[in-house]
Amino acid sequence: MHPAPRPAYSYKDDPNVPGFDDSRMVLVMDGHCALCSAAARRIARLDRNDTVRIAPAQSALGQALLAHYKLSPEDPETWLTLSEGRARGSLNAMIHLFTRLSAWAAPIRLINVLPRGVQDWLYARIARNRYRLFGRSDLCAMPDPALRARLLE
Repeated sequence: MHPAPRPAYSYKDDPNVPGFDDSRMVLVMDGHCALCSAAARRIARLDRNDTVRIAPAQSALGQALLAHYKLSPEDPETWLTLSEGRARGSLNAMIHLFTRLSAWAAPIRLINVLPRGVQDWLYARIARNRYRLFGRSDLCAMPDPALRARLLE
C-alpha cells in the first residue's frame, strides 16, 4: 500500500529498473482495472500541461518500480506515484496527483485530516473490491491519442 522508504531518485541506482524519463510525474497503476483505466483517461483529459506519464503495473517498468519500493503488482492496493524522485502510495498518491492536475480537486486534501489508518482502510476497501465493483478493462487496449501519449511501456 505504501512504498518502502527510499532516498529520492533511488530507482536510478537500481539495475533492475529500466531507464525512463522521470522529468514528469510517473504513475504506476493496474492496467487491467476498469476504475484505473477510467482514472487514466481522466488524467489524460485533465493533464493540460503534459505533466504525467503512466506505467501499467503489468509492464516491465511498472513491475520494476513496484519491486524497488517493495510493492507487489499483484496486490490490489498498489498505486504508486513518483514525483521529483519521491514515491507515494495509497490515497497520498491520489491526493498528490489530482491536486496538481486540477484546482477543483483541492478539497480532496481534506482527506489528510483523517488518521493514516482510516485513510488506508478506505483505500483498501475500494482497491480490494475494484474488479467486482467496476469490472476489468485493458488500459493499453486501443487507448485514445491523449492517453497513448502518456503511457510508458
